[in-house]
Amino acid sequence: MTPSGKEREGRLASRAVQAAFLIALVALWYLATTRWRVSPLLLPNPVAVLRNFWEILRTGEFLGDLRVTLTELAAAFAIAASCGVVVGYVISRSQYRIRVFEPLLAGIYSVPIILFLPLYVLFFGLGPASKIALGATIGFFPIALNTIAGFGYVDKMLVVAARSMGASDVQLFRYVLLPAALPIILTGMRMGFTVALLSIIGSETIASLAGLGHRIVHLAEAMEMAPMFAYIAFVVAIAAILNVLVSMLEARGKRP
Repeated sequence: MTPSGKEREGRLASRAVQAAFLIALVALWYLATTRWRVSPLLLPNPVAVLRNFWEILRTGEFLGDLRVTLTELAAAFAIAASCGVVVGYVISRSQYRIRVFEPLLAGIYSVPIILFLPLYVLFFGLGPASKIALGATIGFFPIALNTIAGFGYVDKMLVVAARSMGASDVQLFRYVLLPAALPIILTGMRMGFTVALLSIIGSETIASLAGLGHRIVHLAEAMEMAPMFAYIAFVVAIAAILNVLVSMLEARGKRP
C-alpha cells in the first residue's frame, strides 16, 4: 500500500472510532433518561433535545443571537490578529526585545484573563464592547507569540544570503522572512481564533445582554433543559464548523 493509501486508511479508522464514541455517548445518554430514570431537569431525553434542535433551525430563532456572537468574534479576531502580528513583528526584529518581551507575554498568557471580565464589564458595559475587548485580549497573545517565533527564528544564513545578493528591506521581508514565518503565524491565528471564540461565548454566559451564551443561560434559569441542551449542541456545531474552516484556511496558507 502506498503512503498516501495508508494515510487515508488511518484517517478513516480515526473517523470510525470518533463516530463510534459519539454513538456510544448518545446511547448512554438515552439509557440514562429512559432506563435509569435520571430526572429531565438534570438530563433531558436526547429525542426531546433533537426535536428542539430541529425547531431552532426551522424557526430561525437563533439568527439574532448568532449575529451578535459572530459580530463580536469578527471584531475581536480582527483586532487580535492585526495587533498581534504588528507587535510580534516589532519585537522579533531585536534579540534583546525577544529576551525581554517573549517571556513576559507568555507569562501573561498563562493567566486566566477571563478572571478580569468584571473589569471589562465595568469599563465597556454589558453590551458587545466588553466581549470584543476580552476576545481581542485573549486572542492577541497566541498570535503575537507565534509571530515572534516565526520572524525571530528565521535561519540567519537565509538573511545573509539575501543581503549578499542585494535584497532591499522590502524584498527581504517579502521573499525571505514572510514565507519562512507564515506557517507559524497561521498556526497562531488559528489558536487565537479558537480562544477568542471560547472566551466570547463564555463571557456571554456570565454577563451579557444578547448572544448564544446569553440565550443558554436564559434557558437554564427558566429550567427549560431540552431547549438549553439543543442550544448547547447548536453552539458546538457552529464552533466545529468555524474550526474546520479556519483549519482549512491555515492548511491552504501553508502550501508552498
